[in-house]
Amino acid sequence: MRKLRALWFRLLGMFGVDSDEADFAAELENDIDLRIEDGMRIGLSREEARRRVLIQMGGIEQTRQAYRERRGLPVLEDFLHDVKHGLRMMSRNPSFTAVAVLTLALGIGTSTTAFTWIDNVLLRPLRGVSDPGRLVALESVTPGGDFVPNSYPDYRDFRDHLTLLDGIAVTRPAAFSIGQKDHAERVSGEYVSGNFFAVLGVKPEVGRMFAPDEYGDKPGAFPVAVISDRYWRSHFGADPSIVGKTIRVDQHELTVAGVADPAFHGSMAALAFDLWVPYMQRPVLEGVEPWMIRNRQDRAVLGIARLKRGVSVEQAREELALLAARMAKADADTNEGMSATLLPLSKSPHGPQGLLAGPLQILMGVCVLLLAIVCVNVANLLLARATVREKEFSTRLALGSGRWRLVRQVLTESLLLSAMGATLGAVAAHWMTHALRLFMPPVQLSLVLDTGLHLRVVLFTAGICVLATVAAGVVPALQSGRTELSARMNEGGRSGAAGRRRHRLGSALVAAEVALALVALVCAGLFARSFEQTRQIDPGFDARGVLLSQFSLATNGYDLEQRKEFCRRLADKMSSAPGVVDVAYSDGVPLGFEPSWWEDLQIEGYVPSAGENMKMFRNVISPGYLSLLKIPMMDGRQFTEHDDEKSQPVMIVNQTFARRFFAGRNPIGRRIHGWGEWFTVVGVVKDSKYHYLAESFVPYIYVPFRQIYRADMNLAFYVRSQGDPGIVLAALRSSVRQLDPSVTVFDAVPMSEFIGASLYPQRVAASLLTVLGGLSVLLAAIGLYSVMAYSVAQRTPEIGIRMALGARPVDVLSLVVRQGMRLTVAGLLAGAVVALGVTRSLAAVSFTNSAMGAGAKLLRVSSTDPLVYLLAAAFLSAVSALAAYVPARRAASVDPMTTLRME
Repeated sequence: MRKLRALWFRLLGMFGVDSDEADFAAELENDIDLRIEDGMRIGLSREEARRRVLIQMGGIEQTRQAYRERRGLPVLEDFLHDVKHGLRMMSRNPSFTAVAVLTLALGIGTSTTAFTWIDNVLLRPLRGVSDPGRLVALESVTPGGDFVPNSYPDYRDFRDHLTLLDGIAVTRPAAFSIGQKDHAERVSGEYVSGNFFAVLGVKPEVGRMFAPDEYGDKPGAFPVAVISDRYWRSHFGADPSIVGKTIRVDQHELTVAGVADPAFHGSMAALAFDLWVPYMQRPVLEGVEPWMIRNRQDRAVLGIARLKRGVSVEQAREELALLAARMAKADADTNEGMSATLLPLSKSPHGPQGLLAGPLQILMGVCVLLLAIVCVNVANLLLARATVREKEFSTRLALGSGRWRLVRQVLTESLLLSAMGATLGAVAAHWMTHALRLFMPPVQLSLVLDTGLHLRVVLFTAGICVLATVAAGVVPALQSGRTELSARMNEGGRSGAAGRRRHRLGSALVAAEVALALVALVCAGLFARSFEQTRQIDPGFDARGVLLSQFSLATNGYDLEQRKEFCRRLADKMSSAPGVVDVAYSDGVPLGFEPSWWEDLQIEGYVPSAGENMKMFRNVISPGYLSLLKIPMMDGRQFTEHDDEKSQPVMIVNQTFARRFFAGRNPIGRRIHGWGEWFTVVGVVKDSKYHYLAESFVPYIYVPFRQIYRADMNLAFYVRSQGDPGIVLAALRSSVRQLDPSVTVFDAVPMSEFIGASLYPQRVAASLLTVLGGLSVLLAAIGLYSVMAYSVAQRTPEIGIRMALGARPVDVLSLVVRQGMRLTVAGLLAGAVVALGVTRSLAAVSFTNSAMGAGAKLLRVSSTDPLVYLLAAAFLSAVSALAAYVPARRAASVDPMTTLRME
């Protein structure tokens, strides 16, 4: 080390530093090191030996310091010295170091985890694409303001006439079956327009993406496919020869064109798809009629557009709105009142980002609160350490050290603690990032979260580390710089002004901790109460005891008539199975993730007002569906087996529909036009919830499965059992195997669990905020305990004198607890004011998805709910009282004689 230092000074001399001064500085450093080693040989510690050497060499030290300040040589060396000294002090106080590092790791780790989730879902919703900042979502908008998917004809008009976009692509998520019938595997994938990869800028890892001659609009053309990197590696052993070979998809042969970039997982944030097939293959693989692709009412595709360079979202949005207005007039029979807009991908209502945007933003805010509490806690610890080290600081000042040097030393130690906490927190964040999967609802989609140390995450963590260093270290550092030389004569200043000043500052910091903890606890309480109240809402149907399974018979090569026949035969078989009470099937599932599709209606005798939305949500159901879910009939009859393709089309409406369009008249027998036919209303059912539990009642219609079911619709199968719905799962699988061994039962879950998907955003917010609120309270309690314990240690002589003069232990106990509770009350009052402002802003946060239209409020209770505030304050007071009680008991057990002898 001495040789390296001497070489350093020689090099400085080569760049203009006087060689004599450089030689002097090198000799001085060598001499100091040699004298320290001599002192250590006689049993002194390195610190004590250095202290004695510096006292002996005071004049030389001043000369060295002047030289260093004049030449500005020691910036790096001084920093390294501060680091070495800080590490030495930390190693001498392992308990202090462990508590501080773990506390910082908790705050930095949770913040990094929340940022990683936000980065995956909102900031970088698509990976493996080029220039993602120019990608936007293209959404159609109903007359009522709801976002809905686009139709393929609308997409073609947008693609061919918009000039401010570099391209528009569409996609439709789907489930595919890959392999032979007897051992096919279900794979999540997407139907995409031929230009999908070109618009997104996705590069192939092997082979190619779709070629320009495969961008056409001819139904049934282009039997090719692109597979994901993970599917290629897991199923084909990363064999590059897969390109050009065929795979069997939905019992049809498709040629593998290439393998997508490993970073690319599809068009939806955080979801992984493994197969991409041209949209023109839908008629072949799903059995839909080619005319349906040309039907503007078949809104089945999601749009992604790329802005031209230099074009803003607002400019492109205006052009799109003008074109959509012209289309609404030109195709008034299907598009009247419709519009379109462009949204950032993070704000698209389709996919996890719509559901998680609100909860994640709130989570990030609470993580900032938690980090603030952590910093205040560590600042208190450093203040306590600074008080203990006042003798050391006074000695250093007496030896000529500048006050700024003391400030820099404490900040360096704070930086070391933050760096250790950030490292540990980053490791924990890598593991905690996967915890988001625990909140996923029961759907067969893979959640892909990138936990790599990307530059964005590294910079965020580094920024948090610096922020924590400043927030936790600046106050203790400045207080250390204000150390008085007389403190050395005062045994650390325990009875001096500096000690009282630090105690007041520590008390203020504890009150701030309590205030921040109350804010976090109130937020957690409001969302937990909101979640519980939402769970208690009556959905209008009974999902208990119902097993729900969803089939994709198109993947088995079934045409439309075969699907209808399969449902009828399966229902017959299951009706006679042991433990089965009722069986039904439908297109849509209420309170699920899939949207409730709608139909444009005309109602005989009703004249819509200008701009009135006549697109009504609907479900296609089998006979027995309403009875199985226990949806009460208010008038008329249910559907029967006679309501088939050969009979008069019929319809059932809900109460809200009847009130809105029939105004007190009897709806039975009224005629409604939809799907190109006139339907007769045969029944009215009680209102229920269709999209989310907290929604207001909306007009809704039901039509018979056998009359309206089409190839592009979904298929959900319901079985009501006498007890646990899981007991009939084996019977369902057995019945399906008897009908067709190639059909596999997927997504079979109790319906009560499935409809919990509608509570997904509230569950995420309530669960995560409850955890963070609990951590905030714990940290506040630790902070209060540390301050009270330090106060008791400082006041031990005073307490001993009080007890010698007749004070009882209960008096001392009460004295200390009252001191702690005064800090708590001050923090609660400040926290209540802050919480009122914070929670009012939370009340405006909403979430969306494709089944919910424009959005729903995340917080369903009043932001000023007094019960939540009172319970949070009471709980925090109880925890604070316990934190103050422990050191108070220690104070009450002080032996006055021992204390007086020590004095």
